[in-house]
Amino acid sequence: MKDGFISVACGSPRIHLADCARNAEETFTLMRKAEKAGVKVLVLPELGLTGYTCGDLFYQETLLRGAEEALATVLEATRNLEVVTAVGLPVRCNNKLYNCAAIIQKGCILGVVPKTHLPNYSEFYEKRQFAPAPAEGDFITLCGQEDVRFRALQTFACTEVPGLVLGFEICEDLWAPDSPSVKMAQAGATVIGNLSASNDLIGKDQYRRQLVTMQSAKLLCGYVYTSSGEGESSSDVVFGAHQLIAENGTLLAEKRFEGGLLISEIDVQRLCYERRRTQSFADLSWEEKYEHTFSLTMGKTKLTRYIAPMPFVPEGKGDRDQRCQEILLIASLGLKQRLEHTGAKTAVVGLSGGLDSTLAVLITGLALKMLDRPMTDIVAVTMPCFGTTDRTKNNAVILAERLGATLKTVDISASVRSHFKDIGHDMADHSVTFENGQARERTQVLMDVANQTGGLVIGTGDLSELALGWCTYNGDHMSNYAVNTSIPKTLVRHLVAYLARDNQDKDEDLTVVLEDILDTPVSPELLPAVQGNISQKTEDLVGPYELHDFFLYYLLRWGFSPSKIYRLAMDAWGKKYDRTVILKWLKTFYRRFFSQQFKRNCLPDGPKVGSVAVSPRGDLRMPSDASMNLWQSELDSLE
Repeated sequence: MKDGFISVACGSPRIHLADCARNAEETFTLMRKAEKAGVKVLVLPELGLTGYTCGDLFYQETLLRGAEEALATVLEATRNLEVVTAVGLPVRCNNKLYNCAAIIQKGCILGVVPKTHLPNYSEFYEKRQFAPAPAEGDFITLCGQEDVRFRALQTFACTEVPGLVLGFEICEDLWAPDSPSVKMAQAGATVIGNLSASNDLIGKDQYRRQLVTMQSAKLLCGYVYTSSGEGESSSDVVFGAHQLIAENGTLLAEKRFEGGLLISEIDVQRLCYERRRTQSFADLSWEEKYEHTFSLTMGKTKLTRYIAPMPFVPEGKGDRDQRCQEILLIASLGLKQRLEHTGAKTAVVGLSGGLDSTLAVLITGLALKMLDRPMTDIVAVTMPCFGTTDRTKNNAVILAERLGATLKTVDISASVRSHFKDIGHDMADHSVTFENGQARERTQVLMDVANQTGGLVIGTGDLSELALGWCTYNGDHMSNYAVNTSIPKTLVRHLVAYLARDNQDKDEDLTVVLEDILDTPVSPELLPAVQGNISQKTEDLVGPYELHDFFLYYLLRWGFSPSKIYRLAMDAWGKKYDRTVILKWLKTFYRRFFSQQFKRNCLPDGPKVGSVAVSPRGDLRMPSDASMNLWQSELDSLE
């Protein structure tokens, strides 16, 4: 719980219809299993202590008394259990009968929540036996406990975990247009539990799944949905024990036609960050609160939820291809608009034979096709120098030729030597001056070629490089429009691979050169080659981009602390990298991220394509001289 993860569970015990004593036993047995598994919040089915399908038996005093006795039994049997549990039962109040959720912990009833919206259509006839939740609440005595709050829209806040606030609604409440969960979320609830008895029909599970996930997205909350299953009457319908756990639009866990527990973890810290970030949510806060408090023992929550190692890259091929299509469309539309607005005659791209410049020239080609302009309007400039290998140079040339671009080769070796002579730099000194001198000369060439041809220089640097500051200030850092500026390195590779497979002209030679570019090590090629091979590999110097993209996503998208990012990275990458390697590169990431902000503060324009971007005009307004001490202190504690 220190990192904000709260273990939650759906529970679907076997129902013994109208046998309240046996249902009580099933209930506390499941609660004990949940407690043993470290679960802190458990949601059980609607009317679980009686069974949902009792019909007119709900009129019987014997059944109602049996339900209350069953709750008392559960309270006594679980008086030492910390798990906060929502139990369904019928409750009498002011000569009316209500379909309710009793929220219990350590043998105490924290509150009773009546159902607001009662279905009375098709197979449902709840208004025959039950009344909807009253507009005004009340206090009742239940199981010998006095002054138990009885009303809808109650919330339950944990005193030890800031932001952990629970709310509960029942079945149809979710399906209604004015779900109680909306007001509870506005009042601060971050985790909503739903006690349900939703029968199964063809296609209904898909609709139910959409409701749960979209409600969690709309309310920026965790949503724990439990439906009844085996044991309910099958006279006319079947109940499939559908269990769903969702968080902010993502389905974390699901089970159907199977009883027992379904466990996952809700990241309350993440939800609170998103609510703070999304000001429109705060503007809708609902001040009429009916809040209780409860306590939990602090400890480290075991993670069972899946942590994607590459959060920027969808794992399914279909989703990944769709993501690639959208990114290419957004980026090329942005460049199309810029070329139209400026009246540029050409688009000048420095081609190195590497991944980033390849993606940039491919996006440029898509933009020109949208404008119905010839590919010759792309001026592809190769600028070999001391570190250029035949492989990358040849790939750049072939790529330009296959695209039909205007190819221009400018060997910058003599210019750089002359510059080094002017400033008194020894050619044998391969320091940062040696590297940056080449990068800035290339940018000067590109800018001058753009002036010659009436064009714009198209930037090639990607999001990952910008985050690390792995670019030469006023060198490859600068352009007239940067099409890759919000595309992370892990996704650049997939975009090029997608275009290699699906190039519109089905050009086999183009596919071959793109595949070879994909196989080429990432390198700025600023140090002399060794026996014709690349001697300078970026990931040997700054670390694996797959790790840095992981760090970047959780730092900027969710505002996570170094310790939490480290924990998640260990979960996602621990089988490939040991903890010392992950920590080493995490420290490198933070050091470079803070020290290199001055480069991001003067970025050229470029299109935002995803939820993480570093433009100073949009997503990242950060001082260049901010202290890293707080983050460094936490990193040091991870030794």
